[in-house]
Amino acid sequence: MVRVIIPTVNAGVHWAESLGQIVAQSIGPEVLVMDSGSTDGTVSLATSAGFAVRSIPKADFNHGGTRQLAVELLPDAEIIVFMTQDAILADNHALSRLIAAFDDPQVGVAYGRQLPRPQAGLIESHARLFNYPDKSHVATLVDRDRMGIKAAFSSNSFAAYRRSALQAVGGFPRDIILGEDTFVAARMLLAGWKVAYQADALVFHSHGYSYVQEFRRYFDIGVFHHREYWMLTAFGKPEGEGGRFVRSELSYLRKNAPWLIPSALLRTGLKYLGYRLGRIEGRLPVSLKRVLSMHRGFW
Repeated sequence: MVRVIIPTVNAGVHWAESLGQIVAQSIGPEVLVMDSGSTDGTVSLATSAGFAVRSIPKADFNHGGTRQLAVELLPDAEIIVFMTQDAILADNHALSRLIAAFDDPQVGVAYGRQLPRPQAGLIESHARLFNYPDKSHVATLVDRDRMGIKAAFSSNSFAAYRRSALQAVGGFPRDIILGEDTFVAARMLLAGWKVAYQADALVFHSHGYSYVQEFRRYFDIGVFHHREYWMLTAFGKPEGEGGRFVRSELSYLRKNAPWLIPSALLRTGLKYLGYRLGRIEGRLPVSLKRVLSMHRGFW
């Protein structure tokens, strides 16, 4: 049985479209919405669409813990699909194409291709084009020598898990600032499972972050890598992949919008500064970490 889980909080203007695209899927999945204190129409729209809703206090939300709670609420689900509230399935077969990856009994997790939202700028669009190419692949532990930490890449904005594989690696971490998807993918690779990228399973999902938001997000990524250093030990540090991204971005902008290069370079500097501060978060007071972090509720 396939189930879809969506954490929500004040899902906003695109929520109705997201719900409509899920309802229109060819496999007709059952959906559980994990809502943490929405004060808009998020819950009423979900129930009107026929989705189950579990409400939790906003203060109790955690990227890993809330998802693990949802998994435990669905003990009959063999394949569990996670989406975020701002992800919009691109066609009626996105879910069926995603879960087709599990025809291989060794695939533990599969994630789909994220396309830039229609209103995305070129910097935002490049990030999706770089991280989500148009060719599918399957990664095993052997591929860490070639791909480094990218071998363990995944995204819960649109990803599916084999329940037995998720259970085998202990499920989602209960208390984590972000990166619960990459955490589980890395654990699965180390345990002998495969990570599949399904390039034909399409979803619209991207963010137009401000400079400050870029800094704060990368501070949180630094915190994640500091606290889960075993990942860097097992798969390698992210600086090599970061350098490849910057070179690709500059090449893309030189061809399409050279006037955006100064903005891209400023963003790169802010990302790096935020990341390095996150890596030394153990030396920083909690009050400062709340200021620097995108996910302030974590602290």
